[in-house]
Amino acid sequence: MGTILILFWIPIYALLAMAVAIRVLPRASGLIVFCYYFLAGTVWIIPVGLMLPWMHREPAERPKPALTAE
Repeated sequence: MGTILILFWIPIYALLAMAVAIRVLPRASGLIVFCYYFLAGTVWIIPVGLMLPWMHREPAERPKPALTAE
């Protein structure tokens, strides 16, 4: 499940970052452009990093059905 979420998150984030860059960066200075791409290139990992412990946890054990003697 986590892998599927990551596979959806990364393209959506990339498209959002690209849309912001297209609207804001043409009028920005070189330092602002550098800072934006630095942040945009690293911020995507925060949700993925928060998801990794959830993906790595041990699966919950399911209760075994009780066997009844007839």
